[in-house]
Amino acid sequence: MPNQIHLTVAALIPGERGFLLVKEEDSGRVVINQPAGHVEPDEGILEAVKRETFEETGWRVEPLHLLGISIYTSPHNQVTYYRIAFLCEALEQDRHAVLDSDIIEALWLSEAKLRARHSEMRSPMVIKTLDDYCAGKRYPLEIISDYR
Repeated sequence: MPNQIHLTVAALIPGERGFLLVKEEDSGRVVINQPAGHVEPDEGILEAVKRETFEETGWRVEPLHLLGISIYTSPHNQVTYYRIAFLCEALEQDRHAVLDSDIIEALWLSEAKLRARHSEMRSPMVIKTLDDYCAGKRYPLEIISDYR
């Protein structure tokens, strides 16, 4: 049995310039990812996706729909991640926000440019989340019940 569950959230954020992504360092590799990170103790998953997106990009977002839930074991660290992906709307950017230390930059990429850089993705979940969005998958946030 694992000592810790790695529950993560991710934000797919479309905009006029493409999709908001992050270039980050992960165990010595430079990779591209949707804004994503771990859910903290006593934090709801909607709160987590808003917080992680802001910490990694400086953008405030609003989750609109659940896109899907993925399970992935990384070959780089053998950790299994449970990832909840949300479609989010970009509301406003705080240009003075200090980004997490492992973030190299936040960037906008078109769907074509994102797919062309598939080998740079942190995991296959990045493109899978994009695929789900492009296929029209949308689940209402009302399916999430938070009884805290």
